[in-house]
Amino acid sequence: MSMLRAISLSRHDLPAFAAQGIYWGAFAAYVPQIKAHVGAGDGAFGVILLITAAGAMMAMLFAPAFSARFGRLAVPLASVLMALSFQAPMWVASVPLFAAFMFLAGAGSGLQDVAMNTRLSRSEARLGASLMNLNHAVFSFAYAAAAIVAGLSREADVAPGIVFAALGVLTLAGSALMLSDDTAESRGGARAARGGFGGVVLWGGLIALVAFLAENATEGWSALHVERTLGGSAAEGALGPAMLGLTMGVGRFTGQLVVGRLLETRVIFWSALVTSGGALLAALAPVPLVAYTGFAILGLGVSTIAPMLLALAGRMANDETRGHVISRVTVIGYFGFFIGPPIMGFIAEGFGLRASFGVLALLLLLIPGFLALMRRAR
Repeated sequence: MSMLRAISLSRHDLPAFAAQGIYWGAFAAYVPQIKAHVGAGDGAFGVILLITAAGAMMAMLFAPAFSARFGRLAVPLASVLMALSFQAPMWVASVPLFAAFMFLAGAGSGLQDVAMNTRLSRSEARLGASLMNLNHAVFSFAYAAAAIVAGLSREADVAPGIVFAALGVLTLAGSALMLSDDTAESRGGARAARGGFGGVVLWGGLIALVAFLAENATEGWSALHVERTLGGSAAEGALGPAMLGLTMGVGRFTGQLVVGRLLETRVIFWSALVTSGGALLAALAPVPLVAYTGFAILGLGVSTIAPMLLALAGRMANDETRGHVISRVTVIGYFGFFIGPPIMGFIAEGFGLRASFGVLALLLLLIPGFLALMRRAR
């Protein structure tokens, strides 16, 4: 399938993935300023990110029912809710208020995340086409672009509230493009399936957990690592998450081109090893340039793990259980966001961010084992 054909089939999904990317890209670039503004230490900020992930996970549990209830309106409505939820956290100056509002921001993001991935997985099954890598690539490119623009905005002393207000207007304007033509969705889609956690969901979820942990750790702490550990400026710090987003976009775009020629399991296996090497290089970096190289390798490696995993999980499910499987794998995966921030923060508090990225490199080596168990469960 040509890239133009894939873009055409994804025309209603691409704006939603881009919307998710711009908020987290801008947030990652503004982390040092936001952290200082609310007066949070490394440990406290890690807990705040944990609270954010908790909000996302709670919303994800209700996402299949939300999608079934609102049908073709689910994705644009969830995107608007996400845009609104990110506004208040950017204006507060206390840790408790910031934590409370970030819980809501996480909930908005989590709801939109599962809604758009479930719809895309349904489209893949209906059309017999692989579209995950392309859409996740757009998320990454949007994330990188937002991180760069936000970094320049920081240099120009533009308040984060102004930047996120502009992103909100952009999302509201683009939400109309997210309405799909799927007649099944217009009828409200399939009911949210119920059931226990099978082996595929459990081990697939653990793979997603480690991958999301690596991605989120680099998003949230790379700017601080460059600025504090390596003495970089605000703009240099913003290049950390931007480098991650750019290379993840390139990796996923490449994955879309070669999809169908390589087994998902083989791609996930080697991607985990590459990601681990990138995290280790970032941990040992003596200067920002070497850290950027590590973040780039990490981004290339981790880029295809989540989309390949979600495509595999969606393909293994039937129409009635697909939303359930995707949401449960994503919820387990989001424990990576849940436990990742405090792990990184607490290790950084005691031993520095070099040690944090070193531990991350070791955790990524668990993925091949989880993958073997997932294949056996299949």
